[in-house]
Amino acid sequence: MRLDEFIDGLAYDEETRMRQLAKEKSYAITEYLADTERRIDETVQGDSLFGSTSPSIFVGRSGYPQVSAGILAPVGDEQHASEYATSGEWYQRGYTIDDVFQARTGLLNSARPTDVHVADEWNGFTGVRREIAIADRPVDVEVDLDGPPSIDLDVGREDIATPTGPRARATGAQLTENPHVPRAVEKTLSDDDWRADGAMAYLYNRGFDVYDINTILSAGALGRTTNRRLVPTRWSITAVDDTVSQFLRGQLQNASSIDEVEVRYNEYLGNQFWVLLAPGDWEFELVEMKAPGSVWNPDRSEYWLASDREGYEGRTQYVEETAGAYYATRLGVLEHLAERDRQAKVLVLRNVTDDYWGPVGVWQVRESVRNAFSEEMATAETFHDAVRQIVPRLPVGTDALRRKSNMVAGLQTSLSSFITTNEG
Repeated sequence: MRLDEFIDGLAYDEETRMRQLAKEKSYAITEYLADTERRIDETVQGDSLFGSTSPSIFVGRSGYPQVSAGILAPVGDEQHASEYATSGEWYQRGYTIDDVFQARTGLLNSARPTDVHVADEWNGFTGVRREIAIADRPVDVEVDLDGPPSIDLDVGREDIATPTGPRARATGAQLTENPHVPRAVEKTLSDDDWRADGAMAYLYNRGFDVYDINTILSAGALGRTTNRRLVPTRWSITAVDDTVSQFLRGQLQNASSIDEVEVRYNEYLGNQFWVLLAPGDWEFELVEMKAPGSVWNPDRSEYWLASDREGYEGRTQYVEETAGAYYATRLGVLEHLAERDRQAKVLVLRNVTDDYWGPVGVWQVRESVRNAFSEEMATAETFHDAVRQIVPRLPVGTDALRRKSNMVAGLQTSLSSFITTNEG
């Protein structure tokens, strides 16, 4: 399909509606918090024992290497515990921002201070937490609490990890069933000399998604035994996206290029993504445009632009402006290219509108880009034609985009040089 036809045909269908935030911002979450407090009162027995089914864990970063590390378990909804764990299923179910906040609000974090250097420790609270992380399904647990939970929703302005809800200080925990651990995970645990990056690539190759791997990494269950340590959840998410991406990029170094300029579009939770692939060796750039007056750009009167990029050699330093979104976006693109055994020059344009009123986590970026490749594709004669036709659909003009995007600026330079040469 030609790009102009593709743009004209971007329609508002039922599937899109299910994946978009309603125009009116919803504040039903405040009512849900009150309901959560009531369910906690009914579930917590004497402020000392909490019995539930845990689908995951959470490791904080404040005070590192002494961190708060906890067991996450739904309050009074044990039979649906797996639905509370962050995964690509949230996208497929069409979760709204309210849905994400409600899921996280209903998930009690029973935590205690912990030193991250856990090595091969599998006893006590640390051991229970690690058993939950390596299991392939939610685990029944009992947690001893030191006082009633604190009802609070920690949102902030970071869009990496999902929001956190009620918290309680744990004094101990016990498993009430034997967790089922996949054989591939047992293999990584039993090898005392296996580096974490190799173990991550191995698990990914065995069909584990990044959501499973970052939980295992966060619990300190990957890497050489003596070096194993807890990894704060925010850090583990980006670390796994980065490590798997480097693995995929390495597989494509000798792959052939795609043959034509391809354009895809996807929208979810007030985030609009344009994904442009052009013939050539691997090159990647993410440009983000954030609406003024939003939680992401509260103090400006104009759109705020951020960008990061890498060339064929990849990058070794953490990005400066786009944080975890860069690694999540790049992973989604590389998964698609690896499936085709092709490489390309890639530009992703992310428009963060003011409909995205609360951070739900970088999973929505990853899944939006992953699923962009299952949407209809358009083609353009040249990369310049693709950018020229897309710009009218963006909140910023070509000049602003050129100032922020190396790929667009380089394109402009090439065109100017071409015109000058031919006029000479």
